[in-house]
Amino acid sequence: MEHLLEGLTAAQREAVLHLDGPLLVLAGPGSGKTRVITHRIAHLLARRVPPENILALTFTNKAADEMIARIDRLAPERPVWVGTFHRFCARLLRKYAPLAGLQENYTIYDTGDSRRAIRRVIETCSMDTARFTNDAISSAISWAKNNLVTPDQYQPRPGHALGNVVREVYPAYQAQLASSNAADFDDLLMHVAGILRENPELRRTLDRRYQYVLVDEYQDTNLAQYAIVRALSIDYPNLAVTGDPDQSIYGWRGANLKNILEFEKDFPNVRVVRLQQNYRSTRRILRIAAMLITHNIKRKEKDLYTENSEGLPVRLVRYEDEQKEAHAIAGRIADEIHSGRRRPRDFAVFYRINALSLPFELAFREHGIPFQMVRGLEFFQRREIKDVLAYLQLLANPQNDLALLRVINTPARGIGKTTIRRLSDHAARHGLTLLEAARRCRDIQSLPKRSARRVAKFVEIFDGITAVAADPVEEILGHVLVESGYKEQLKHSENKEDQERLANVEELLTVGRQFDERCPGGECLEEFLEETSLVNDTDDWETERDRVTLMTLHASKGLEFPVIFMVAVEEGLLPHERSRDRLDELEEERRLMFVGITRSQQELQFSLARYRDFRGQRKMPVPSSFLAELPRGEMSLEGFGTATPARPKPIDGAPIPAAPRVPAGVRLTTAAELAGDTAELPVLSPAEFHQGMTVLHPQYGLGQIIALSGTGPERTATIDFSSHHGRQKILLRTTPLQPMKR
Repeated sequence: MEHLLEGLTAAQREAVLHLDGPLLVLAGPGSGKTRVITHRIAHLLARRVPPENILALTFTNKAADEMIARIDRLAPERPVWVGTFHRFCARLLRKYAPLAGLQENYTIYDTGDSRRAIRRVIETCSMDTARFTNDAISSAISWAKNNLVTPDQYQPRPGHALGNVVREVYPAYQAQLASSNAADFDDLLMHVAGILRENPELRRTLDRRYQYVLVDEYQDTNLAQYAIVRALSIDYPNLAVTGDPDQSIYGWRGANLKNILEFEKDFPNVRVVRLQQNYRSTRRILRIAAMLITHNIKRKEKDLYTENSEGLPVRLVRYEDEQKEAHAIAGRIADEIHSGRRRPRDFAVFYRINALSLPFELAFREHGIPFQMVRGLEFFQRREIKDVLAYLQLLANPQNDLALLRVINTPARGIGKTTIRRLSDHAARHGLTLLEAARRCRDIQSLPKRSARRVAKFVEIFDGITAVAADPVEEILGHVLVESGYKEQLKHSENKEDQERLANVEELLTVGRQFDERCPGGECLEEFLEETSLVNDTDDWETERDRVTLMTLHASKGLEFPVIFMVAVEEGLLPHERSRDRLDELEEERRLMFVGITRSQQELQFSLARYRDFRGQRKMPVPSSFLAELPRGEMSLEGFGTATPARPKPIDGAPIPAAPRVPAGVRLTTAAELAGDTAELPVLSPAEFHQGMTVLHPQYGLGQIIALSGTGPERTATIDFSSHHGRQKILLRTTPLQPMKR
């Protein structure tokens, strides 16, 4: 047992050795929390806790796979259930499906399927939703489910027009899911939370089964996940959670920061362990991150420190435009690779939204730099992959009307929209699934004989495929591709895109073969479909491929790279424009930048552009307000016409101060340094400004307008620039103030 404690710090040992009772591990970035979790599980096993009594939950398949590998090295052949919340709930729901009104062979709708189902509900019920996008309605329903609000409980806020639409769509959508024997991602959580709440004896049984529950990234849990974990920790309150409020970046998915901030209220006798030593980043990078995050209010204080080297200054570079930004970064990476100093996989480029990636894709191709885009969902969202998988979904669940609608005329069989509408009408009138209606196509009087023959031919093809439903997945996929005619159509197409689609469906055969190797013996179709439905953002990121990584800041969570370029650090992008009027969302944007910074091990560069073409417009972006919160002494500026910064004093591994907002002696980056020559900044009309607005002054930095006086060209603003410059009275027509909240 002693070998499990080798190399652990005192704090890590305390967390690993904790046995019974609740445990909260506040783990700063790069502090070895995965090591703590896996060693704690190995310690529980060494203390003769049966493996089946341990449950470890996380948020990505990649994190789960890494944990499983580490546990297997520490405690060979002692299998513990480790996986994502959604996968755990999907498995639990397979066993107890009738309690949620489903059958065991239910289908999991991914986001795309869910939105198509919502659109079908709207069209079928002739609802007036013209003012709102399908995405907006879908997001509102998702929010309701994450907060355990059922269709009959949903009440829109007074005067909330979208809420009134959701009140109509939500119950109809849920009814369609039930009739199709389907559940969307949010249902997996909501159904299980409901089952645990409404079935006390089953809850006690599962609580007894999973006596030791461990949750990673607890700050990212929503209300439904909280309810599930809480229900499994009543009789055996051995709940151990690890997380960091400063890294909560999924509020838009329903993550509730209160779950970790108020953990001590849920479990008053909790043991709290703080992991504050960072093993990943240089001191300069860590000081930058620590100073940024002190500007948040909703957090738990930590004194982050590292024994790593001081490292290079963090670079802040302004380029002329996004093309220059991409080519300069590509050129620097190419130089490092060609000189042999670094390998492609040492580099990553982070951006706030995927729309910013294109210039880098083009620049990397031009410089001959190998790269990979981290968009793990994309393969399984491609049209051809969705087409083929829809056949398998219909095989597994014949009630799945959405799958039938996708495959009945794919490839084209001359079955048009009118035929499908008449089939749907017949099914609705007689309480049939679409597949049952298709089987009775010759009895549908509204269908012309030619149309009925085509539908009957599809049923014949599908019935031929059902004969292999119990075979290994690779064989089922191969049978579908041949019998449906899908592969033949792509193979003989002269369209270049169809040849790429053919390559993709053949790659799907490889995915099937790899699954069969993990699930020998066949009859694993439902498990395969579950696995392909629950793909995470980073599942296709291959750590061993020698390529530069391009990814969003959200996707970077849990990863690390020697060198990181964080691009387009500009107001409206980071922080995102949607956060400008909400303090909670602005704090989450700051946490997102904190997460990105702390992925860096050795070198970090922020960049922005003097001009940026974005969404069809050429703009002169304002530097991110977050940049004004970083300590100037840790940074090297390029493209601003400023001098090289003074060398910062080493801190010799001492804790980084976390309490003061702006420590004495630390000079913040000013707006003038960020924006360069003030003559380039436009002087806006005095009418643009209003009381309470946050503005950026070229000399004084960020301030808030607390009073306005005068009219026309004599209009002045009294602005509070906090303790550094106090209150200043500014003549608006002569000063290039930049509003932070337009």
